[in-house]
Amino acid sequence: MSEKLYAFLLYLYPSTFRAAHGEDALQLFRDRLREETGFFRRTRLWLDIFRDLATSLPHLHRHPQLAFAAANSASSSMFLVLEEEPIRPTAFLSACAIALVAYSLIAVSLNHTGKMRIASAEAAHSPSRQPHAHTTPDDPDDSEATTGKPSSHPGHNRGSVIASPASDLERQRVLGAVIANLKQHYFDPVVAQRMADALVAHRDRGDDAAAIDEAFAALLTAQMRDVSQDPHLQVIYNATPLPQPSRVDSARMRADLQQENCFFRKVQILPHNVGYLKLDGFPDPIDCGPTATAAMESLNQANALIFDLRDNRGGTSEMVSLISSYLFDHPKYIFDPRRLPTPQSWTASPVAGSKLADKPVYILTSSTTISAAEQFTYDLRMLSRATIIGEVTAGGAHAGAYHRIDDHYAIAIPETRIVNPYGQADWEAIGIQPDIKVPAAEALKIASQRAESQIQEPGIHLQHH
Repeated sequence: MSEKLYAFLLYLYPSTFRAAHGEDALQLFRDRLREETGFFRRTRLWLDIFRDLATSLPHLHRHPQLAFAAANSASSSMFLVLEEEPIRPTAFLSACAIALVAYSLIAVSLNHTGKMRIASAEAAHSPSRQPHAHTTPDDPDDSEATTGKPSSHPGHNRGSVIASPASDLERQRVLGAVIANLKQHYFDPVVAQRMADALVAHRDRGDDAAAIDEAFAALLTAQMRDVSQDPHLQVIYNATPLPQPSRVDSARMRADLQQENCFFRKVQILPHNVGYLKLDGFPDPIDCGPTATAAMESLNQANALIFDLRDNRGGTSEMVSLISSYLFDHPKYIFDPRRLPTPQSWTASPVAGSKLADKPVYILTSSTTISAAEQFTYDLRMLSRATIIGEVTAGGAHAGAYHRIDDHYAIAIPETRIVNPYGQADWEAIGIQPDIKVPAAEALKIASQRAESQIQEPGIHLQHH
């Protein structure tokens, strides 16, 4: 509240002063506000501010050419007039009048805020009003949260503040970085330019003037998507500073992966020699290749395989290709809707010593199976290599490359236009329909029964221990 009031008081100064020193003034105020706690010190802070108003405003408005300097001292005024001359009676009276007006504005603002809160409370408990459904940020009625556009409901102004030089500069800086990233990285340069033009037009109309932080990120996201119709474009805001990647972080991540056994939760042989692998992620083979190899080798003698991906939250396509390599006797293309083909897009089949290339494969899915887990499921189905049992998957196919803007803002941008080699569309937003649709909790039982039945059919080469 104090910072908003101070930002408002800055508008008593001429625009030339605000443009030159507004951001510094706000920062000085924040520093003093953080350091000077308690009733008496805060009172002194506000007395200093009004003393500055009384001292500097009359001079500045009579002599716009005067220069001002910011002083970063707790015991001195916030702004010092560089020109030395005694304060004349008319200037003193003008300053007193301005101070009284400022005090009155603060009092009226506080009183008005209190009345609004009382009125809201009375309205909420009034029997003549219909109760409103509670709206959370995830509710569809919350238009600002879901679309990034300001709500049309009267009085709804969440995520906005009184305009200030600091917030204006922040918006300009972030907007410039977003436009630069779009032009550099978005896969369609023509659409990228159209989005950039639209963002500038919104800015010039003042559409972004009240939004900050999450609301500003959501607004930019909505403006980009309105032009591109691309749901994978997103400006991201995080109140907690975004981490900078470092060697220490990478080492810690590898240690965490090893502690989690690279998300290979369970590897075992079920009755009737059915191999079972519960895999909750597809980590990078650079870190977890040996773990994956050991798991597949331990299942090499199985007569059928069940991959349990019901709790799998995705990972890398490289691990998808590595595990898939054991299931074919020659190289196969593994389609990834998030990137152009690379050498790792083909399986390294046949794997020396593998006996799994002709064994029945079952994949268990749930409504939360997503990303690389869906890629594994989709490709094995398109290659007629697996039977899918369980629930429709989450539907997270596409992803944008992540570009960091600063400590709090980032942008996700699709950088490649991918061509699906299969006739059936990928799983974005629709998920993958299972061949046998059952609740996720029943999927393992059904898969085990199917595997037992299939390995007893003629033509299946059984392995015996």
